[in-house]
Amino acid sequence: MSKERILVIDDEEDILELVRYNLTAEGYTVVCRDSGENALGFAKSEPFDLIVLDLMLPGTDGITIAKTLKSDAKTRNIP
Repeated sequence: MSKERILVIDDEEDILELVRYNLTAEGYTVVCRDSGENALGFAKSEPFDLIVLDLMLPGTDGITIAKTLKSDAKTRNIP
């Protein structure tokens, strides 16, 4: 059985490392990205079971990223 994959998007390195550490310790495969723009293409090209998204990102904010992900057939069903 494969591990569930989680994409974490946050611009703060400390938060990314903390979330990565804790989720990895629980057995998840965790991929981190530091910007919404960086994560959008990645989320569409790789399979993920969950996306953890910071709302307050520089550039494109988390709400806009979430709307973009929900409007795409490849990512709309990822919680």
